Amino acid sequence: MLIHFVHEGDAYLPELQAYSEFLQAKGHEAQVHRHVETIPSNPQVLWWMCGQVPPGIAQRFSAAFQIHEYASASVPPMAWLKDRIKRARQPPPDYRIFQNEWVRQRMGFGNDVPSEFRDMGIAAGFFNQPPAQDFPEFDFVYLGEMRRLQRFPQVFEALAELRRRVLLVGEVPVDIKGGLGHGPYVTVTGRVPHGDVPSQLRRARCGLNLVPGQSPYIQQTSTKLIEYCAVGLSVVSTDYQWVRDFEKQRDGRFAYIPLRASTAAYRDLLGPALDTQVLKVPDVHALSWPRLLSAMKVWRRIGLAI
Repeated sequence: MLIHFVHEGDAYLPELQAYSEFLQAKGHEAQVHRHVETIPSNPQVLWWMCGQVPPGIAQRFSAAFQIHEYASASVPPMAWLKDRIKRARQPPPDYRIFQNEWVRQRMGFGNDVPSEFRDMGIAAGFFNQPPAQDFPEFDFVYLGEMRRLQRFPQVFEALAELRRRVLLVGEVPVDIKGGLGHGPYVTVTGRVPHGDVPSQLRRARCGLNLVPGQSPYIQQTSTKLIEYCAVGLSVVSTDYQWVRDFEKQRDGRFAYIPLRASTAAYRDLLGPALDTQVLKVPDVHALSWPRLLSAMKVWRRIGLAI
């Protein structure tokens, strides 16, 4: 079977590669469309990574089994309004997939369409890293959306004063670079292929999970955090409910910093006091993509033997 995935947005979705590799391993195929114009005339399965689904396009392919996947609720600005618009205008599919219960409730579609949950997963390469170095190059690493870091200037001021070495994996916009530390203590990799991310993370001792205190970030899986755990990094995180629940469920132990504090307070938390804490990296093998995808019920819905 050939499954057509539609993703017209700018968001990076590692699950698209995971789906493709999983289906190919099972003898099927996946094709990703960045524009609806490339969808063939007679798709058997049309899998929308939502986004707003154009009603006219959905109607054109009414013979296809259509799936709407919500890996995340809408993000700011005007996140609540964007989700309301989707709820009002989205044509009904044959099946829905949500990251978790909070996303399902946030979208508010009701129970008229069969649905299931699918959490964020981890690529196999994150589990196949060499043993940790006794003396890593960096004290901390941050992976992910760099613009969110402009909400944490005091954290980076404190790290600079402590002369903590920080690795930023990704591309930092020019207009926020000035607020991310001083001198030689911050290193930016620039854009890195996803397959190279695990080896970059292993250059550090701890992963920074800095999450703004607003929806949907605090209710959804932190992909960076589970990837830190997969490569064996200790985690330092802002304090919010999802990460506390994850730590408890997976039997981990993280270090926490407040969402907002003075530079001096962050300096106290991220200096020698952090070095004396006993942290525990949880086992996250259950979140590997093959294990997550194998458990999905959607395959039976579309007639695949997985």
